[in-house]
Amino acid sequence: QVRLVESGGGLVQAGGSLRLSCTASGRTISYYGMAWFRQAPGKERESVGSINWSGGSTTYGDSVNGRFTISRDNAKNTVYLQMNSLKPEDTAVYYCAARIGRDGNYDFWGQGTQVTVSS
Repeated sequence: QVRLVESGGGLVQAGGSLRLSCTASGRTISYYGMAWFRQAPGKERESVGSINWSGGSTTYGDSVNGRFTISRDNAKNTVYLQMNSLKPEDTAVYYCAARIGRDGNYDFWGQGTQVTVSS
């Protein structure tokens, strides 16, 4: 069983930056695909981006492409989400997720960290 804990959220002004971290315990994430999701009040959960087990392949949602970057450090059992040029519409709870298989649903989820971007 892998446990995921997000950190790094907070309040930031529009145009600013934040770096979120997702640290796993209980299992190594070296062979897991990882992803970041977010959910804003009154809206459905959406995918922010994903990264494969080696870090060699990443995907991003259209709304964050070019502004956000996902990376991972398997030696530290940690995945990162670097968020630049933040906008008020980026305000949401951000969740880290992991999946065992190459494709399919994500199997493990963190509790989320709040990101609030003020105008």
